[in-house]
Amino acid sequence: MNEPLRKAVIAGSWYSGRPAELRAQIDLFFDRVPPQQIPGEVVGLIAPHAGYAYSGEVAACAYKLIRGGTYDAVIVVGPSHRASFRGVSVFNRGGYETPLGIVPVHAELADGIAAQSSVVSVLLDAHMQEQNAIEIQLPFLQRALGRFRFVPLIMADQSADTCEKLAEAIVLAAGRQKILFVASSDLSHDYAYDQAVQMDGIALRHMENMDANGLLTELAKGTTEACGGGPAAVVMMAARKLGADRAKILKYANSGDVVGDRRSRIVGYASVAFFRSLPAGDVSQ
Repeated sequence: MNEPLRKAVIAGSWYSGRPAELRAQIDLFFDRVPPQQIPGEVVGLIAPHAGYAYSGEVAACAYKLIRGGTYDAVIVVGPSHRASFRGVSVFNRGGYETPLGIVPVHAELADGIAAQSSVVSVLLDAHMQEQNAIEIQLPFLQRALGRFRFVPLIMADQSADTCEKLAEAIVLAAGRQKILFVASSDLSHDYAYDQAVQMDGIALRHMENMDANGLLTELAKGTTEACGGGPAAVVMMAARKLGADRAKILKYANSGDVVGDRRSRIVGYASVAFFRSLPAGDVSQ
């Protein structure tokens, strides 16, 4: 029986569909963003999920941090933009395709996460319907890490209860493995420039403080927005449970900054790193 394959659906539109051109595009983003020093080990990232022409440079700030790194698995958590279902869907077999090749699913870890909580189920069709939340992250990960296995998780329910249960399931299933967590999220959508910046600032403060519950509270009140707010909270919760104690906002920008038109409705983008601090006196990183 053939393993399921989630074919690339936004290659050639949201990012280049030609392998050599895509590699060059991502490498150019890496070259254009400044190196940043993180005094510790990166455990989790938040990266945007818009087309590369809009958010590629912001995403590059996150993925440049992990270039050349090695992980037992990468867990990518994104929102469901299209499919409606209960809880969280995991794609537990086969792989996701991009122009740079197939990223294989870490089947044992995927099944382990599903076994730990009833909020997680195997709904492959949700992944087939979803366009960008997971796929947009993979070429950057492929360019940064080379070969790796991953677990894609799509959240239809981003409630605090589901976030907490998913984070706990991930941590229990991960055990002692070295895992990189990635939350796929943009910020506010379709506000005037100044209001977008103000709303995004609220989300960024909670991310910088690793305050997942504070972020979820503000999202519920409508004082801030993030279409992947639940995934961001899950990554913060899971990263903290696995020893991450600090965060750094790597870059914030919005579509008005990128295209130079601050009069149109704005979409916000941020890249954030969560890391485990080095012991005092350790300068090995």
